[in-house]
Order: sequence, then C-alpha cells, then structure tokens
Amino acid sequence: MTALPSKDDILDWIRDNPDAAGKREIARAFGIKGSDRVELKRILRELQDEGHIAKHRRSLHPSGALPPVTMLRITGTDADGELLARPEVWESDDPVPVVLVLPKKSDPAMGPGDKVLAKTRAVKTESHAYEARPIKKIAAGGQRIIGIYRRGSHTGRILPIDKRAQKEWIVPPGEDHGAKEGELVEAESLPAPRSGLPRGRIVERHGDPGAPRQVSLIAMVQHQIPYEFPEAVLAEANAAKPFKSLGKREDLRDLPLITIDPADARDHDDAIAAMPDDDPKNQDGHVVWVAIADVSHYVKPGSALDREARLRGNSSYFPNRVSPMLPEDLSADLCSLKEGAIRPCIAVRMVLDADGNKISHRFTRGLMRSSAALAYESVQAAVDGRGGLPDDLVADVLTPLYAAYRAVANARDRRQPLDLDLPERRIQLSETGEVTAIAYRDRLDAHRLVEEFMILANVCAAETLEDRKTPLIYRTHEEPSPEKLDALRDSVETVGLTLAKGQVLKTQHLNQLLRSARGTEHAEAVSMSVLRSQMQAYYAPQNFGHFGLNLKRYAHFTSPIRRYADLIVHRALISALNLGKDGLEGDEIGRLPETSEHISQTERRSMDAERDTVDRYVAAYLSDKEGAEFSGTISGTSRAGAFIRLDETGADGLVPISSLGSDYFHHDRDSNTLTGERTGRVLGLGMPVTVRLIEATPVTGGLILELLSIDGSAMTAKSRGRGKGGGRRQLNRAALKRKSAKRKSQRRR
Repeated sequence: MTALPSKDDILDWIRDNPDAAGKREIARAFGIKGSDRVELKRILRELQDEGHIAKHRRSLHPSGALPPVTMLRITGTDADGELLARPEVWESDDPVPVVLVLPKKSDPAMGPGDKVLAKTRAVKTESHAYEARPIKKIAAGGQRIIGIYRRGSHTGRILPIDKRAQKEWIVPPGEDHGAKEGELVEAESLPAPRSGLPRGRIVERHGDPGAPRQVSLIAMVQHQIPYEFPEAVLAEANAAKPFKSLGKREDLRDLPLITIDPADARDHDDAIAAMPDDDPKNQDGHVVWVAIADVSHYVKPGSALDREARLRGNSSYFPNRVSPMLPEDLSADLCSLKEGAIRPCIAVRMVLDADGNKISHRFTRGLMRSSAALAYESVQAAVDGRGGLPDDLVADVLTPLYAAYRAVANARDRRQPLDLDLPERRIQLSETGEVTAIAYRDRLDAHRLVEEFMILANVCAAETLEDRKTPLIYRTHEEPSPEKLDALRDSVETVGLTLAKGQVLKTQHLNQLLRSARGTEHAEAVSMSVLRSQMQAYYAPQNFGHFGLNLKRYAHFTSPIRRYADLIVHRALISALNLGKDGLEGDEIGRLPETSEHISQTERRSMDAERDTVDRYVAAYLSDKEGAEFSGTISGTSRAGAFIRLDETGADGLVPISSLGSDYFHHDRDSNTLTGERTGRVLGLGMPVTVRLIEATPVTGGLILELLSIDGSAMTAKSRGRGKGGGRRQLNRAALKRKSAKRKSQRRR
C-alpha cells in the first residue's frame, strides 16, 4: 500500500499545477494506484467540504481562486486601454477578482459585455489578480440598460429609467438573476427577435429604486461612473503617511493662508492669502498667494492610485454623495488643506498692480498650514459687517483679500469674459435622504473672489509651462460656430433683440446682448440661448485659447484632488521648474492626446450624471404635487413639444405637442419656436406660462405638464383637446386623482 500524501501536500501540488489538477493527474503525480484511489477520492471530497478546494468541471483548484480555464465577461478597460474582465461564475465569499485579458493580435476584437473562454493564471500585481489568454470568444456583448423589473406570469419586463429609452425589455425565463418585483436591475441585451420588444438578461441587482441613496446610484450605474475603489488602490492610499519634513520645500507656514469652500465641503484643495505689496515701485499693489494641495507627492505616475485617478478622470458630485477621483484617505485627509494641519503644496506668488494687472509670478513647492477653514456665507457676512468671525481675522486676512479682489475684478471687467450668471439649484435633503427643499444658491462676492484668484493662478500655470516649452494639458474653449451663432440670432430676435452680423464675434458682443435682456422677463431665456450657443469646453495638449474667459492660454491647476488634468499640470510644473523627481514622465507626455480625450469624456459623463440626479430629486420632490399649477417660462422647443422651466424650482418639464390642441404645430429649429398652422399661435423662448403638473416620475426624472396659459392668455378647453396625430386626451381632475392614487399604491408595494 502506497503512503498517501497529506492534505497540505495535495493542496501544494494543485497550486503548482493549475493546468492539470484533476483526480487522475493527482493520483499519477503521487503514484496512487488500485484501492488507494478510493481513499484519495475521500481526501479530495473532504478538502472540498472544508472549503480548501473547488471543482470546475473535472478540474480542481484552490477555493477562492479561478480555475485554469474559465468563462470571463469583459467589463471594460483600464487606464492604459487594456481589457479587464471578471469571471461569469464566482462562488467564493472573497471579492470578485479583476482579470487582465491579454489577447493575441490574431484574436477577434473584444469589448465590454463579450463572453470569453480563457486560460487564466494568478499574478501578484496591484491592479489585477489574474491574467488571461483568450481561447475562444463565445458571445458578443450587447447593449446595457438599467431599469425597474416587473415580474410576469411567464416572462419579466424591465422598464428603462432613461427618459430617452423608447421600449421596455423582455426578460425570458431563467434570465432574471433572481430579481424581485420592483427591483432596480441592470441588464444586457440578448439576440433580438425579428419583431417585438428587445430581450435582455439581468446581470446586476441594485435593490429598492425608491431608497434615497439609489438616486445617485442610478446615475452612476447608468453613466458607468465607478463608485467603489479596487483593493489595491485603497491599500496604497491607506499606506500614505502625513508629510512633515520641510526638506527642499519653501516654508510657507507663516503665510495667512485660508480656505473658503461650501459649508458642507469635505475636501479643501486650494488656499489663498493676500497682502499689500511693500515694493515702492508698485504703489497700492498687491501680492496674492494661491496654494494648492500637492497631490503629486502622494499619487506617483504609474501607481495603482494614478491608474485609477486617470480612469475616473474627475470626481462626480451628487446631493447625497461624492464619487471621488481619489480615496478619502487622500481626498478628505492627507491631500486636504485642513485648518491647522501641515500640508505639502504647490503654490504661486502673484504680484498685481493697483489696477489688478499681473506684473509677475513664480511657482514654488512648499509646506503650508491653513489658518482657517471658512465657508462662503460666513466670509461674506463678516466682510459685510454682520459679524460671525474674529475681528483680527477680518482685518488681517479678509480685508487684504477683498482689496486684491476688487483690483482683479476691475481687470476682469476690462477683459470682458462672458458674463453668464445663471442660477444654480441646490437640493436640500433630510437625514434620511428625502428632499426637503429646492432652492437657488446665492452668488456672493466671496464666490467670485475665490474664482478670480483661481483663474489667475491657472493662467500663470499655462504661461510658465509655455515659457519653459513643457508639454501640458490646456483647458480649451473655442468660439461659437457660425451655425450656432445663426441659431442664437434667430432665437433672440423672437424676443426683440439683435446680435449683429458681419463682425468678428467677441465676448463683449454677447455681454452687450445679455445686458440688453437683464431685468426683463426674457433675461433667463436669453442667457440660456447664449449658453446653448457655446462650444463644449474640453482638454487638449494644443492651445486653442479660452473664448468664454477671453484668455489666450489657460490650464487647470487648482483642483488636483478632483481633476486629473490638474494633476498632469502639477507634474509638468515639477518637471519644468526642477521641483522634484515625480514630474511629468516620457510615457505620460506621449499619452497626453489620449489622456486629454479621455478626461474630456469623463467630465461630460459626470455632468450628465449630476444633471440627471438633480432631475430625479426634483421629480421626487414634485411627485406629491401632481395636479398643482405652476408658473414658468418656455425654455426650449422640439418636435416633441415645449419645454417649460418652472419658476419655483427651476425644474424642466415637457408639454407634449399632442396636448397643444387640434392645431398642427410646426417646429422651427433655427428660431426654437412652435407655430400653429391654423391659429398662428407661436410658442417661443422666454414666454411666461402657467402649467399644471400631470405626472412626475422620480425614477426617470421626467415631468409631464399641461399648458394652461401663455403670456397671460388662457388656453381654451377646445385648444387643449387633440393635437397632431390624434394626440392624447388631457386628464381631467377625476382621472388625475385616479392615476395619482394608482401610482402611489404601486410605490407603496
């Protein structure tokens, strides 16, 4: 009888031979024959029962590990564009491993959602636990949606939450992933039938869609914004230590630097200070310091933190949470310029003359200590003489800051950047996450002060890097296209204003238009039209100027905690000014075009997600006000109908064109109007209206409105009948009550 190996011996052999770990191969390796095979089978069964090994088909592998050949699902790419995947089946309680897929050139193209049979091997890297070589691409990935699951007697359905989605999805038997009625789910498409609704397989379950935290989660899932950090990234952030040694840095700890942020801010990445210039040649001049958290000290090129920061591109801010670019150990602690804490920084010292013109500037890598963490409202109150802050802080710190700001504001007025001052909505939430109010944020001089100093520091960064001929990422905003300007002219002509042709457009021309509308009922509509005429700002390694700010060069430098572009600019300054060995490297420089395109896309993704989240919160706030009447203005038109912005909340809702009556309405895209063919009635930008809220859908953020009056002229019952294509009958009060009661009953279930 052959001496049987111990359990530890068998486990060691399985780990060393992942490609050949079947019962037969184990017996052959240890020379086990005859009746001893029965005893080997018992030992292997015990190892499985004890959770040490798992069986996949005929292959054995250590529990909590992938089998040597397994099915993977491509989930996306990492910051370097390499394919990432996760196993289709994972029965361990350990976190699902990240798999780096390494296809050969001869392999078919692969993308998110694709199913791949692959040969895997364990690796020890910070970003992934396994590498895989594809054997065969099993199925192509399809479209993904997020929606509400409805269980049927035979099949299920998914109601998409995206307002732009036109169709429900069918979930065939066996493809529901155990989803419950009314649950928020994520699904991928299955091969489509020749006719009928699309079909899908549920791949993720996200729980109760009505839970307060789900509002932002829906947006993050829908727009593919990461909301969890990989373990390697968290471990790297957790290992970071506070910076205390001055070394070769400049000591800025005695400067009266302060941070000014929203009252609920969790990170503070910029600090400011100002003082009169004591140079007799610069009479009544100012010295302004802007100190920015030195994120580059903690986030090294090529590290797990750096790869994840680049992948995210920026932080995303929602009313109830933040999806940060960096883990909280850094973003809210070591890289945050907390009051009284010693922090590494990269700072710029700027000398201004009495008129706010910049005379000179220099960058330094320093060590600082914020003397106060202040909120915009408290700063403004103190400067206005309403108290709340120590007198010495006001006299010694805030007064010089505001003196320098007034000079910079004069220079700004001469420069004439685009003067769009649109109100910003603020969602107020209870402790349980319910919407308690929707208000507009006050626009204070304290906001403008910080903004102007940040703009000035960003200009200094771009100028320094250009002078040193160092590659960088610019913040670019090109002038409006001729087509957009023509549309703007047509739009403002409907409210009696003009934008002259035949001249090189400058921001001062648009500002003149905005001033003409200011104080009138058309002010917001004109501001929105000017905003729509603007090109999308983006990041680029080439300098195309910044039209909106009326600046020849501009680079984001002031927020490296929440924008990857700023981190790149910090590294570029370190290299250009010989401030350390952690500057911009050759590989990074070569990838600047790809990085610029990527972070421009992640910025747009965050903006869309943040806007959708606000829309959903507003719809939730208004959902119990169905049937109520509101005043508003027409903010836009389309073939679908008229968009109305409600005065009280700033919410946007749709008056369907089918509800506008028996008249046939033509949509003029250039003038942004709807015109009745028979009546000649025109619905255009800025017209004051009264509407009734017919339906508010929190999951999608959609509002459906009924138009009651335009510009003080009531819509008659006849005109609110049927529209183009038959339309739909308007809900009377009884029907409205029935519909509202039914919807509330569904929400309770």
